[in-house]
Amino acid sequence: MQPNTPMILTPKAQEGIIQYSRQCYLLQATNWNIREVLRNIDLAYIRENDNTKENSRARISNTYGDPTKFQNVVVPVVMPIVESAVVYQSAVFLQGNPIFGVVSDPNNMDAAMQMETVIEDQQVRGGWVNEFIKVFRDGFKYNLAGVEVDWSREVTATLETDILFSTKEAKPKELIWEGNSIKHLDLYNTFFDIRVPPNEVHKKGEFAGYNKLMSRIELKDFINKLPIKMVENVIAAFQSGFGSAAAASTGATESYYLPQLNPGALFPSDTKRSSMNWMSWAGLTGANNKIQYRDSYQVTILYARILPSDFNMRVPSPNTPQIWKFIIVNCSVIIYAERQTNAHGYLPILFMQPLDDGLGFQTKSLATNVMAVQSLTSALWNSNIAARRRAISDRTLYDPSRVAAEHINNENPSAKIPVRPTAYGKPVGEAVYAFPFRDEQSGLIMQETGQIMQMGNMIAGQNQARQGQFVKGNKTLHEFDTVMQNANGRDQLVAMVIEAVLMTPIKTMLKTNILQFQGGISLYSAEREQVVTIDPLVLRKTIMNFKVSDGLVPSDKLINSQVIQAAMQLIAQSPELNSQYNIGPMFSYFIKTQGGRISSFEKSQEQIAYETAVRQWQMTMQAMTQNFSKLEPEMIEKLMQQLPPQPTPEQFGYVPGKMGAAPGTTPPQPKVSNITNNITNSVAE
Repeated sequence: MQPNTPMILTPKAQEGIIQYSRQCYLLQATNWNIREVLRNIDLAYIRENDNTKENSRARISNTYGDPTKFQNVVVPVVMPIVESAVVYQSAVFLQGNPIFGVVSDPNNMDAAMQMETVIEDQQVRGGWVNEFIKVFRDGFKYNLAGVEVDWSREVTATLETDILFSTKEAKPKELIWEGNSIKHLDLYNTFFDIRVPPNEVHKKGEFAGYNKLMSRIELKDFINKLPIKMVENVIAAFQSGFGSAAAASTGATESYYLPQLNPGALFPSDTKRSSMNWMSWAGLTGANNKIQYRDSYQVTILYARILPSDFNMRVPSPNTPQIWKFIIVNCSVIIYAERQTNAHGYLPILFMQPLDDGLGFQTKSLATNVMAVQSLTSALWNSNIAARRRAISDRTLYDPSRVAAEHINNENPSAKIPVRPTAYGKPVGEAVYAFPFRDEQSGLIMQETGQIMQMGNMIAGQNQARQGQFVKGNKTLHEFDTVMQNANGRDQLVAMVIEAVLMTPIKTMLKTNILQFQGGISLYSAEREQVVTIDPLVLRKTIMNFKVSDGLVPSDKLINSQVIQAAMQLIAQSPELNSQYNIGPMFSYFIKTQGGRISSFEKSQEQIAYETAVRQWQMTMQAMTQNFSKLEPEMIEKLMQQLPPQPTPEQFGYVPGKMGAAPGTTPPQPKVSNITNNITNSVAE
């Protein structure tokens, strides 16, 4: 099997792939109005789904400085419950550094350290924590989340000293960085094979992809960084646009979508239609230009499991299912094609449903489950606000022959109301009648709102303390812990689902990609505070020994640290077991599996030999000192001549403060002196 290799496709194959990509998008668009479903959930999440006339008028009045108008209130139920679930799962999976730890058997701990260092470097470079938080939030809002796990290549720069370049400044040198990238996918602009369950798209689905918007400069930079692009299509890609005939023929001009959600946003979200014509602004338009650039471009990333023979692609094994990556501009021009030969055999896009009850797309999300509660509590609160509006602007009956309408409806609360001449000589109270205002429901509304919100917590399996709210009560610490443990039960169940359908495939893909594609390099590990040299040959030899952990399956579960700890205590207390096991290596292995950085404290063989010799010399000197009073001076002098000199570090190739032996030295084996026996015999005589 060849590594991931970009290829140039024939024009006929390119046309077939473009038509295929359009059908992939239309399969979802014609069967499922997912964007409207997502938009309704987002409106409830940010509480912007009240577009009634009264609320709009009050909002405009408040905007222009009139604080007397009451806006309707959307009681926050969806957002707190969703965010509490996101916080819990983030604490479970994302608090480790790196997120995915690596453990192995004692003989391969160094290789495990290399892989963990690689994952740590890729995690920092790709910002995995932020991407996973967005994935979790999508999962709880929509019960659907997408993530791309791809072995990507990026052009970066390193600095080197070149006197010919400058004596003061470092010279930047172009460098190709390769590694795993994890990216959250915007579901508004993602499409996939809906014929299989979302959790199985990466294994059984035929395609998955997404669209993203790029400016002219961004697209230029993106194309330049591609390893091998279809050069003959680059100009056509730049000259295509959202209004191109090829895209319009399939209705694909609307395949990129930005929802209008927040009316008070800092900038309008639809940047596609409000983009600036940079070429016109710079005065570069005209017939002399070689390329007629557009303002913005839609770029489609498509992963497909296909038979190359269906598209007349001239590649090896054309009748065998293969995974390919295609990059298409404006649904009409393909600029990149690459066969994916990842050993894991998955589509690099995974989808996750945290609430999986077997109903597929019909399963309600956490947000959808409590949207009705938010609507009901908002209705109760808004009825109370309507009463407040009634209190300050009561309904009134008046005789238009006695009182003018403009005087009755005057907004000035202190304005005087004159009566017409026809009212002279008659009681003024007969001309106006105000309906009496009685508010008897406000107290009940407050009680009912609290009860209904508790119903929402029951649906989500949460409580007020879980959401960071203070709760009065007289529970003991043990009782409170029991309540919180029961409140976390539903979240733990969801964490198991996330581990099975998302984290486990991701760990498999990360590990396989590193073993398959990682090259030799030296990386600095901030966690271990040392430079780690990555040897790909060592990594591949131990492929079956690695276990990648995360927050739900930490390292101590993979190696059963409690059992090892108990065993070490038993060995330390039992001389018989102590004589059969190496306590030092066992202790080192245990600490490494727990993330301890003790390699810099381990003694070299040279230091061990030197310290053993020093201890033997000290024991000899102690024995002589204790028996000097029992010996004749001649015997003491004779024994002193037999005493070897005190050992020095240089004799053993050991340099204090440094690890390892001096170059070219062979540590001598320490010998036990017979002088102790000589002292004993002399005393006996």
